[in-house]
Amino acid sequence: MSNSRKDQVEILEKLNIEELNPMQVDSIQTIRTATDVILCSPTGTGKTIAFLLPIIESLNNDCNEVQVLILVPSRELAIQIEQVARNMGSGFKINAVYGGRPISKDKMELAHEPAILIGTPGRVMDHLRRKTIGISHIQTLVLDEFDKSLEVGFEDEMKEIVFQLTGLKKRILTSATNEIEIPKFVGLTSPVFLDYLGDTIEKLDVRLILSSSKDKLNTLFDALCYLGSQPGIIFCNFKDSIQRISQFLFERGIDHGCFYGGLDQIDRERALIKFRNGTHHLLLATDLAARGLDIPEIKFIIHYHLPQRLQEFVHRNGRTARMKSDGTAYVIKWEEEVLPDFITTTEVQHINGGTLPKPSNWKTVFISGGRKDKISKGDIVGLFMKEGGLAKDSLGIIELKQDCAFAAVKEKEAEGLIKRVNNARLKKRKIRVYLV
Repeated sequence: MSNSRKDQVEILEKLNIEELNPMQVDSIQTIRTATDVILCSPTGTGKTIAFLLPIIESLNNDCNEVQVLILVPSRELAIQIEQVARNMGSGFKINAVYGGRPISKDKMELAHEPAILIGTPGRVMDHLRRKTIGISHIQTLVLDEFDKSLEVGFEDEMKEIVFQLTGLKKRILTSATNEIEIPKFVGLTSPVFLDYLGDTIEKLDVRLILSSSKDKLNTLFDALCYLGSQPGIIFCNFKDSIQRISQFLFERGIDHGCFYGGLDQIDRERALIKFRNGTHHLLLATDLAARGLDIPEIKFIIHYHLPQRLQEFVHRNGRTARMKSDGTAYVIKWEEEVLPDFITTTEVQHINGGTLPKPSNWKTVFISGGRKDKISKGDIVGLFMKEGGLAKDSLGIIELKQDCAFAAVKEKEAEGLIKRVNNARLKKRKIRVYLV
């Protein structure tokens, strides 16, 4: 059965995007005509939309096999691109595959092959070896965050995947930095280079917070009290440090989420969901959260540990002051610590005063039904308001997944709502609803 194509105007309306920015317009026009494209643009400028729109235009309605492969360095980025692509409502099947979930679940979803496959190199290579996906019709390869996916750790898998894609006609590489030399095995031929990295985010301030102690915990606490209940990310270099800082903050009544590679995938996903919907104002994270994640409206980031490379500094800072928003990057520096050459700011932020940040008044509830059950956000709104008696202003962001959903609910209403709607029927199936 052929796919039903939607044009760009319909897709942008569905995404509630009134106008593309200059980078997106330029990229779309270039990707339509050029064989190979390298797009470098700051985090938060809309690179995913910039390459997905022309890719969807180019898909063959009558082909029922994979036509586009998008390789990404992390599970979270795979999930995010899948979500954006599905939200576009293009009419084409789209799937993401990545480590951290059963391969059997992938096989079920890939029984009917998608037009666009998104995945991490290891999991995609696993499917190629198992022959669970066909590659003979793949004509477009996208390497998103290519500076990360082409690092040494992924090189062997990337090389093996690219060598098998003998029918490639177009290669698209995107990143928020351009710090590496692209290996020959990628197969670029006279690529068009779109460089928007010179369009620096003018609204980003970088300031120093001085710590009199090598142990920066008390300085961090004072900084958070000074900054108040604003959404922000605290970046650390090690997961052990996150666990130590997390315990310290919980003991002092500062609620937060944690995000690092050692966490189970479900815990990482839920930490991001609760951060996005306002259940948590703060996220403690390693550099895993520095790129490719959909985390809007961040007012500040804190470098608790100094980044080890310029690349990490740029990506961390790119989490705030995105698009038309302003933001601040704070560097906590022990007084005897030597800053790396790429941190040139001399402006010191004094953090005297402040009160303990107020906890969020939102909670996150889990709903045991999703897209595959034909459940929509509107269905959840209807259930919560009609049967749950929830007021409109007591329901926040809803995130719909394939097999479940999450919704932000005002804390004072959450328990009563759950009692009224848990085990209720939605689209003819009984659903469970509980606090995350």
